[in-house]
Amino acid sequence: MGNSALKSHLETSQKTGVFQLTGKGLQEFPEELQRLTANLRTVDLSGNRIEVLPATIGNFLQLKSLTLNSNRLTCLPTEISKLKKLDTLSLNGNQIQQLPSTLCQLKALRTLSLSGNQISEFPSGLGALRQLDLLDLSRNKIQSVPSDVSELQAIEINLNQNQISILSPEVSTCPRLKVLRLEENCLELSSIPLSILKDSQVSLFSVEGNLFEVKKLRDLDGYEQYMERFTATKKKFA
Repeated sequence: MGNSALKSHLETSQKTGVFQLTGKGLQEFPEELQRLTANLRTVDLSGNRIEVLPATIGNFLQLKSLTLNSNRLTCLPTEISKLKKLDTLSLNGNQIQQLPSTLCQLKALRTLSLSGNQISEFPSGLGALRQLDLLDLSRNKIQSVPSDVSELQAIEINLNQNQISILSPEVSTCPRLKVLRLEENCLELSSIPLSILKDSQVSLFSVEGNLFEVKKLRDLDGYEQYMERFTATKKKFA
């Protein structure tokens, strides 16, 4: 990409606080953005070939939204924890295997989207993200959902297209969880904790494409309570 094109992008971003440069084959995070650390609120560099997010990302203290979908990232720098205003972090379609422990310091984060990566273990410590509404971990390699999932504040957790065969009953105690997506995993009917149906606040429990027929859910204790929540929610949005 020519310098003049980048220069005009930078000038626009200085005024708008938005830097968007998608599908341009960029191989690294543009160093020139450092001039705009005081201005930028939104950065979208999706559809490039960026392999490393530099430690200097921590300088963008005004950043509210960072989108790097469809790049080649394998990890994140610990300095990402400095982005105290960040409310959306979207990293779908990369090669990330695990998250830095400092990610739990992003106290303003509402959306964390990591679909289509190489994550094999359910990330720990995300319960510290008290504002989190959506956690998208679909299309990864996660095999189990551990008991500390109960600390998550998310309203929606998307775990579609993983390899999950173990689902901790603690998921039913997530305080705000309304939508739990587990389509196309490796769950047996006997792996479904009855507490999700009976005692949780989950009003959309999506389990198509597992190792049992969905209609068999009807035979489980608590299914009627779940359907009451499901129907009530449907009416609310009808």
